[in-house]
Amino acid sequence: MKQVVGYIITFCCFSLLLLLVNEITDEISVAQTHQEQIESQIKLPTIEKQLPVTMVDRNGLVFNEEYTEWRQPIPLKEVPEIIKQIYLLSEDKEFYNHVGFNLGAITRAVVVNSSQDSMEQGGSTITQQLVRLRYLSEEKTYSRKITELFYAYELEQQYDKDEIFEMYLNEMFFGNQVYGIGAASSYYFQKPLAELSIAEMAFIAAIPNNPSLYNPLNHFENTKKRQERLLDILASNHVISKEEATTYKQEKIVLNKKEKIQKNPAYSTYVLAELKSLISTNEGFDQLLAEAKTEDEKAKINEQIDEKLNQLLQSGIVIHTALDSKKQLQDERAINKILGNGSLQGSAVVIDNQTREIVSLYAGKDYKKFDFHRAYQGVRQPGSSIKPLVVYAPLFETTNYTPNSIVSGGKYCVGDFCPENYDGKLHGNVSISTAFKYSYNTSALQLLDTIGLNTAFQYIEKFHFESLVPEDKSYAAGLGGLSYGVTTLEMADAYTSFIDGTYAKARSIRQVSDLEGNVLYSWPTERETIWSNKTVTYIRSLLKDVVTSGTGKGITSNSSYIGAKTGTTNDYKDFWLAGLTDRYTTAVWIGYDNPKSMQSLQDDKIHFKIFNTIMN
Repeated sequence: MKQVVGYIITFCCFSLLLLLVNEITDEISVAQTHQEQIESQIKLPTIEKQLPVTMVDRNGLVFNEEYTEWRQPIPLKEVPEIIKQIYLLSEDKEFYNHVGFNLGAITRAVVVNSSQDSMEQGGSTITQQLVRLRYLSEEKTYSRKITELFYAYELEQQYDKDEIFEMYLNEMFFGNQVYGIGAASSYYFQKPLAELSIAEMAFIAAIPNNPSLYNPLNHFENTKKRQERLLDILASNHVISKEEATTYKQEKIVLNKKEKIQKNPAYSTYVLAELKSLISTNEGFDQLLAEAKTEDEKAKINEQIDEKLNQLLQSGIVIHTALDSKKQLQDERAINKILGNGSLQGSAVVIDNQTREIVSLYAGKDYKKFDFHRAYQGVRQPGSSIKPLVVYAPLFETTNYTPNSIVSGGKYCVGDFCPENYDGKLHGNVSISTAFKYSYNTSALQLLDTIGLNTAFQYIEKFHFESLVPEDKSYAAGLGGLSYGVTTLEMADAYTSFIDGTYAKARSIRQVSDLEGNVLYSWPTERETIWSNKTVTYIRSLLKDVVTSGTGKGITSNSSYIGAKTGTTNDYKDFWLAGLTDRYTTAVWIGYDNPKSMQSLQDDKIHFKIFNTIMN
């Protein structure tokens, strides 16, 4: 009988050996085929993973997060010893002794799986699990398993054990798009890992074994049961006592789930748009675009910009902004109330005079993130609000005219272009100050004709009006007649040149840093002098006259200085107001998305109310 049993065992072992030889022969072929792929893909730093993009306001408070995967990598030295022991004892006791795989564990797994005709027994080391997380699928085939061994061995040749363990702890999946033990701590408890109790540490450590089964948001009791098993493992290996394990099991676990921070959508949406411009400028792409001769060349450069942007967003960055969160909220609430419940829309931009930073943005009523952003995407005709930039400032800069100089308010034509005044009347000789504060179109045309289009556009082109086209170099432009128009942000930005004559494009981003705090990008701080002190003095005087006794009567501020220019387009389709106080520069637009007459709203001066609210 013993001899028969011996024959049976020998036959089974021989059959198992043949099975293993066949499998190994096939996998050696597969492994050789993929050797180059293995060598190139094993370099972990090239693996793409998306770390969170965080935006902070001027006070360092987080107001927006962008991520599809929540990750917060932490160094191994900051991981509590209890966490390390949980994974070493429950997943891979021989981690610090093997070469990436454990032959004894693999043999046991093969025997069990062969007897059960399945691939459920894993025998995977921490290194193998890391390989699977980073490079391979979760399919349970011998082909994938053999490839996994090659990867694991190669990984151990390139990194020491602590580096591999750190990668593993930061790569594990904790359900709900959370990756890494540090991220799990902040996601499920909103606390740093080091501040968790041992019971809480064991609780989140339970999740990766089966993130669906142990998802604490859906299967809390399952997670709790595994937590208790992990505490028993710690006790049986004398990491904690049995009494401590009992105490920790009795501790009540209270989850405090992290919600993605998505505040101030109007501001955060613009920040992402500006980020692309910041990269283009810092990396020299804007210069390449300026030198590109064909549309194909421009398209390729734009692809490079997008690629660089995506790489940056995936790397995990902190965007430090100039946002005044309190003012942003106050401005939005106030403007929403002023605009009311109808379809009337508006946009507004507030810029800090001292820093030339954008402190608040109003993108439209009921704005949702990535909607049409009226502050920087809404291109509309500016009406007379553009006159100081195209006509009056260039006039003072290049001639001896002053606000007291005389100009006709009567009929004036250039060719067949014969505009009418806003009030529909003709006026005799008046001072430039009078023509300005009552916005006489005929006077503005005469003065523009005096300096010429070349001179006027020499100055207007210094600003960033992106929708200007060559056809706009016409006398109609001096009165706001453009092919497409301008945005609210562009108008506010250009008006900052009247603060002191210098100009640098207004920005929302102060700097971009990596997760270690190293500054990656920032804007140049130099400003260009556009207007002389004489011109600035004259323009500020004219803008003040508009408010005190001109078309801007009704504008108020607690500032010692306030000046503004109104603008109304043909058929009352757009109402504008641009100006500045001692502290802020702003531009306000109201209108309908599908332009129509607002003549019935003229006396309500809704844009005045908005201006008064956001500038105080």
